[in-house]
Amino acid sequence: MKGGAFDFLVKPFSDQDVIDAVNGALVIDQRRRERMQTQTVLKRAYEQLTRREREVLAYVVSGALNKQIAAWLGVSVITVKLHRAAVMKKMNASSLADLVRKTGALGIQLPVMPES
Repeated sequence: MKGGAFDFLVKPFSDQDVIDAVNGALVIDQRRRERMQTQTVLKRAYEQLTRREREVLAYVVSGALNKQIAAWLGVSVITVKLHRAAVMKKMNASSLADLVRKTGALGIQLPVMPES
């Protein structure tokens, strides 16, 4: 019935009804803008990752161990650890759970795990 409007007022309405409706719409708009800003920051951080760091990120958030990732990518475990550290720093992630949350918010496609 609202057709995309925040609210509608039925006549007769008071000045306070208008003020409440405007304030409610402003609160919702502020939340939307904050979500958009957060999404923009996450996208920029992800874009800073190298191709290899993106691969490592995808495997890490899928639950793979460093040793498995190293074998699948044909690199050493130390190299995986270095890429993983770079990913954590560039994505400004404080923990693996934080990295998983941020990756989920970006909607990143996770890889199918190769057979070990």
